[in-house]
Formats: sequence, structure tokens, C-alpha cells
Amino acid sequence: MLRWWPAPAKLNLYLHVTGRRDDGYHLLDSLVAFADIGDRVAASPAPRLSLAIEGPFAKGLAPDDPENLVVRAATALAARLGHAPAVALTLEKNLPIASGIGGGSSDAAATLKALAALWPIDDDALLAEVGVRLGADVPVCLAARTSWLGGIGERVEPAPALPATPIVLVNPNVALPTPGVFKARRGPFSAPARFTAAPDDVRELAAVLAERRNDLTDAAITQVPTIAAIIEKLAGCGGNLLARMSGSGATCFGLFATSAQAQAAAQSLRMAQPGWWVAAGALV
Repeated sequence: MLRWWPAPAKLNLYLHVTGRRDDGYHLLDSLVAFADIGDRVAASPAPRLSLAIEGPFAKGLAPDDPENLVVRAATALAARLGHAPAVALTLEKNLPIASGIGGGSSDAAATLKALAALWPIDDDALLAEVGVRLGADVPVCLAARTSWLGGIGERVEPAPALPATPIVLVNPNVALPTPGVFKARRGPFSAPARFTAAPDDVRELAAVLAERRNDLTDAAITQVPTIAAIIEKLAGCGGNLLARMSGSGATCFGLFATSAQAQAAAQSLRMAQPGWWVAAGALV
């Protein structure tokens, strides 16, 4: 029986762009958290490397693509260990592709964890070393806990624990590549906005986050105007405390007062917009 490793959605609860390096990469200050909504990865011994992709978004990925982050993670870790990547991988793709919730990075992190159990490897530093070469988001996805992000996303620091928080995720089923959003961004840079005290409940968390923002929202809306409608629809749902875009989009999230209100909002949005991807869950 396959053992599945979760690859949870990563949400930027706020995202401030604080500067830009000489090489063009933007500097960030962000609070990230993970949801109980996501992809899954499984690994089993095999004569050679292979990848099978299943799930509702499988058609958007090619299993023989060498740039697939699951394949790259297996290849990179095997090379670091000095042996062939003899493993059969299965990716259950439940999250939209290029959607601003770290799906590919989380898939890579789950692959590294699956291989660490399979081969086996008891060295978190080694996994982190390989992970950072795959992408700036992979280290925080390896940790899979609430964290501050700094630098270009590679600086990961522990953040205060968050209260139990019901959420709804919505994506218009439109891929939105990150480079184009950063290119479209205009305006001044923002100051870092970290806080020290952990919010007591979801209402306090929403109030703290409302004092911050996602600096990429306006740029993303120029690429996918539907993002503005999603935020408006989420904000209008009963029990919604905050509606915001995550990362570079196009996925948006809503924080809700209760799980029942989040589930009701998700059902209402599915009925009103059957072309959108909608999922209800909670931060973990």
C-alpha cells in the first residue's frame, strides 16, 4: 500500500514587497500558513525514475517533463546522494496550477520527504540544502508550518502560532505565472510588518491582517481581472472576516468565523460560479 505525503497549499496571509535587488529579484516580507487542502505525493522502489500524475488537475502537467518539480526533486536528491533516482512517484494534483498557493513547491517538498522515508535519510539539513536549489519556496514548504518569509522568500523564520481558522480558497481556473505579476507591479515599496503577539482567535487574526495587504494584488488584477470579482464575492459571504489574494494569484482566500460558515460560503460560490475552483478547509 502506498504511503501518501501531504503537499498542502501555502497561503501568503499578507505579502509586502519591500525592495528590489540589483539582479531584479524582489525582496519580500510575508506571513505564510498552510491549509488542510492540497496535493499528495507517494513513492515506491522501481528500476528507474517514473512519474504518474492523477487528480483533477493532472491534465495540466506532463509526467515526462524534466522541469516538473517532483521529477527535479527526485533527481536532485539522488544526485546529492550519489546514486540513480530509482523510484516510481505518483502525484495526486488537487490544486490548480500556477495559482499562487505554492503547489509546485509543496509537491517538491513532499517528494523530498517521501524519498527520505524510502531511501532512507535522517538529515533535515540535507533536504533543506536540496530544496533551496529547487526554488525559494521549497524550504518553507518542507517546514510546512506558519512562518515569516524574508529576502526573496528563502529566509524562513518561525512565526507565532495562529488560532484555528476556517478558510475558503477560490481560483478562477486561470493560470497566472509569477514573473508576469512582478513585472506588472507598480508603486512604492512597503515596510516590513511583522507582529510579535499571537492573535487569540480568528477575529483578532483577521483584524491584524487587515492592517496589512498583498502588494501584488493590483498587478495580478491587470493580468486576471476576475481576481477582483472573487475578492468581492468572498467578502460578501456570511461570516467572512477577510478576503485577500494569496501570493501572486490568482487564488484568493477568505477567513471565516466558523467552519459551518466557510462550508456554506464554498457551496454558495460553487453554485453561483461553477467554472471556479472552490475548496473549504482550515489553516493547520
